[in-house]
Amino acid sequence: MKIAVIGCTHAGTAAVKGLLAKNDNLDITVYERNDNVSFLSCGIALHVGGVVQRAEELFYSSPRELEELGATMRMKHDVLSIDAEAKTVHAKNLETGEDVHDTYDRLIVTTGSWPIVPTLPGIEMNGIELCKNYAHAQRIIERATDATKIAVIGAGYIGVELVEAFEAYGKHVTFIDSADRILNKYLDKSFTDQLEADMTSRGIDLELGQTVEAFRGTSGNVTHVVTDKGEFEADLVILCVGFRPNTGLLEGQVDMLGNGAIIVDEYMRTSNPDIFAAGDSCAVYYNPARTHAYIPLATNAVRMGTLVAENMMQPRVRYQGTQGTSGLRLYDWNIASSGLTEEAASLFGLDVESVVIEDAYRPEFMPTAEKVEFKLVYETGTHRIVGGQVLSKADLTQAVNTLSLAIQNEMTIEELAYVDFFFQPHYNKPWHFLNSGALEAMKDKVNA
Repeated sequence: MKIAVIGCTHAGTAAVKGLLAKNDNLDITVYERNDNVSFLSCGIALHVGGVVQRAEELFYSSPRELEELGATMRMKHDVLSIDAEAKTVHAKNLETGEDVHDTYDRLIVTTGSWPIVPTLPGIEMNGIELCKNYAHAQRIIERATDATKIAVIGAGYIGVELVEAFEAYGKHVTFIDSADRILNKYLDKSFTDQLEADMTSRGIDLELGQTVEAFRGTSGNVTHVVTDKGEFEADLVILCVGFRPNTGLLEGQVDMLGNGAIIVDEYMRTSNPDIFAAGDSCAVYYNPARTHAYIPLATNAVRMGTLVAENMMQPRVRYQGTQGTSGLRLYDWNIASSGLTEEAASLFGLDVESVVIEDAYRPEFMPTAEKVEFKLVYETGTHRIVGGQVLSKADLTQAVNTLSLAIQNEMTIEELAYVDFFFQPHYNKPWHFLNSGALEAMKDKVNA
């Protein structure tokens, strides 16, 4: 069987490795416009902050490894078009300019995502950088060395981590987002209020609830970010305003969401039976909302890519969907969330309620007993758990992986309340805080 793979970051790498490990006599050709594969862009902030000394350490595979496994690697090849009906691929070798025409029996589309770049006056100036791939990481490091005032636009995970890294290096940092608070897709307000207060105390300028309208500069170099509420000096600007699926090659040829994310079934098949897709180019089934959604995470990508390999020859292993579970360390805060926030639930038409508990995570007779704040979000009427968030100076983030299982399996607050968790004073209390949150929710229902 002749298989073409378009794109090779997380999902593509996982698919190629899995296919070659499970099958003999496959003819696999990979088309990748970069000269590398498997770059963990979530580690860019760690590289900027000096935790990871060399950006090369953020790769976990290489073109050479995939070639040794048996794949034909066409690196620095930009795929220009796909004809799904004729089963053909047209690409250009970016080094030689040569046109390449190929055919396939099955196609794997793992083209990923690309940063959203707003069309604004001055966007073309030097000193305005994206944050996605290896080349971006290198430019950010190079420019940040001499920069004194850095503006980060976009208050998601990547933006927050970059702000922390730049502040730690003594840079003056302005943090801008159109939302009125940071991390609003992952955490509700009582959590983000604490994080914002900490950032402000460290001298970071939070300029939230305002829209960037333009960039100003001199001699082609950026000097100011202009918003609808003011102007802010910056000799380096990092754009982290989100990602969009990179799926133009299949537009009109397979089913997609409105934003262009490819819709796949539980076996990673698109609406065309000979085309599989995985990773950031795809929509995923979002269990708490019971619908497809666009949730570009490396964890989703590697799972989906692995499932492509499992199901290429015949449907064998079903995808179980995602809860969008994620974690973050910001200064000395440990933060994790899974599923829907209370604020986001309404966007999916869900009627929800929630409880928030604060408690010492282990008995107070221990030498230390840091506070944990836990929020549990559940559906009104059914009491089905749809989300949760944890914030603590102690690292309790693994509890959110447990909560992810509860959401995936559609557990209720009554069921979570009495789940069997171990007790040992070094680690927790006789009632684990997951139990305690659910018990509190049950008490609220009795008192209602």
